Amino acid sequence: MKRVFLIVLDSFGIGAMEDSPDYGDVGVNTLESVATSPYFHIPNLIKLGLFHIDGVRLGAKEPSFAPSAAFARMREASKGKDTTIGHWEIAGIYSASPLPVYPKGFPEEIIREFVRQTGRGILCNLPYSGTEVIKDYGDEHLRTGDLIVYTSADSVFQIAAHEDKVPVEELYRYCRIARGILQGEHGVGRVIARPFSGTSGHFVRTSRRHDFSLLPPSVTMLDQLKDAGKSVISVGKIRDIFAGKGITEAVGTAGNEEGIERTLEYLEKDFEGLCFVNLVDFDMLYGHRNDIDGYARALSYFDERLPKILEKMGPEDILMITADHGCDPGYKVSTDHSREYTPFLMYGEKVLPGNLGTRKTFADIGATVLQYFGIVPQFAGEGMLR
Repeated sequence: MKRVFLIVLDSFGIGAMEDSPDYGDVGVNTLESVATSPYFHIPNLIKLGLFHIDGVRLGAKEPSFAPSAAFARMREASKGKDTTIGHWEIAGIYSASPLPVYPKGFPEEIIREFVRQTGRGILCNLPYSGTEVIKDYGDEHLRTGDLIVYTSADSVFQIAAHEDKVPVEELYRYCRIARGILQGEHGVGRVIARPFSGTSGHFVRTSRRHDFSLLPPSVTMLDQLKDAGKSVISVGKIRDIFAGKGITEAVGTAGNEEGIERTLEYLEKDFEGLCFVNLVDFDMLYGHRNDIDGYARALSYFDERLPKILEKMGPEDILMITADHGCDPGYKVSTDHSREYTPFLMYGEKVLPGNLGTRKTFADIGATVLQYFGIVPQFAGEGMLR
């Protein structure tokens, strides 16, 4: 029974791409920044071959050390550096232009239509930290019932509301309204529900966040697997990123630890197909907050759990580890995502270890998944199995 476990370490870049200055990213390198922390300890990723990937300048590469996995450096062909475009390209979609961002807030015509359809006023309408925005606007929201609308450096329209003032299902309905408005030139990658709770001065975001993504514009490896009768299991926010398209089963997670636990559970289940996992904490909790030590701890924790994942793999299982973009926590110029190469590690009894070089597109990953199941990809991507 063939199974592929594809784990995305959200934002784990390994060095600036040639065009990174075009995106405001000069000299970015998430891996090298994280490696400066005293909490950085990843012996298992190193054994697989992380430090042998093209362009990685960490660690010695003695000929006597033979990595146990196939490894490659992935180049993003699409224009952009966000979660949606990165995951879409992994699955086979090339994006010729970045998704729209709003560094000065959303235009009046968008806000006016949102207010008309929801019947509620809005607060903020600026790029903002998710924790700071509820601190600064939470009291006024509770007093007026107006929704807190904000964005970030990413292509997102975020709506925060206190669960006691706006029931979560009602917040989700407002997000669906926004998703219907935000199409075409204003088609942001994600509309995000950001419920929170607590009292003045002590507001906290709850775990009932939900993303409402654009529908993928063309066929993906998920669609092809599903059409071939294979399971396509989403762990974490994968279902949201693909708007449910091509997914046969999904489980949400509250963070990396739960994402790893759900992955271990699926390793013990019978299915044929793909288990697609996103571990979001690297990006959400540490990269965007310039928290080098937090990022290093999270990466070291994943590495610590990696032997358990490998131990549970069957003879026909393949493990793939990659990322969707960078978010260099040591880059003090910005807390935005960074335009970086990403790592690719592939391990299993069916995989021949060795260097697969620098790839032209993330889509080679999706093509490799399909290659393993004998399916010809309906997108530009080259399988990497040898």
